[in-house]
Amino acid sequence: MKPPRSKSLKRRSASRPERKTVVIFCEGEASEPDYINTLKRLPEVRSNTAISIEIDPEQGVPLTLVKRAVERKLADDEVDECWCVFDVEWPKNHPNLKQAIKLAEQHGIRLAISNPCFELWLILHYEKQTAYMSTKDAERKSRGLDGRTGKRIAGELYMKNRRIASQRAMELSRLHVQNESLFPRNNPSSTMYDLLTAIEPRPSRSEQGEGVSP
Repeated sequence: MKPPRSKSLKRRSASRPERKTVVIFCEGEASEPDYINTLKRLPEVRSNTAISIEIDPEQGVPLTLVKRAVERKLADDEVDECWCVFDVEWPKNHPNLKQAIKLAEQHGIRLAISNPCFELWLILHYEKQTAYMSTKDAERKSRGLDGRTGKRIAGELYMKNRRIASQRAMELSRLHVQNESLFPRNNPSSTMYDLLTAIEPRPSRSEQGEGVSP
């Protein structure tokens, strides 16, 4: 009698969808990583994407972040995508913003840019924002909406409204196109919705209405 054949390990592993590997470089050490760490723990994200976060030890400017991302992408074949999350800042912009964007485009580095700052993206989870904001204005309004007293955020407060925030951010992008408000004059804006699209499977129609307020 022949012994029973064991199942092929290769076939078993091939039946499981392979997760996309994403490395996200952040300039901030508080709100951005807090948000992304909460996002990466969501079952629908975790099943689709393996995310690691790299925080610049010196809170580097955008061009520094992009250079680090380029180095990582060239050195690590296991990484599918490298992202940089950074701010524009107003009234004084970060230096070398256009150079950072050009370098990213040349090397396939994806960008999630918030103008004036990441707090604008947080605000969009609560309400629309179409008027110009300085960085201080955005930080003050964001703290007032979620009640925090420092820079760290409770990411769980934001997850249920991340899709309505994405819709509002996309509306801002369309508005700037219509008004010909070219970067970095596209204040307020955020392309964090591009990052969410990249790491999270597209929701079904029934899920799109969950946790969304007008």
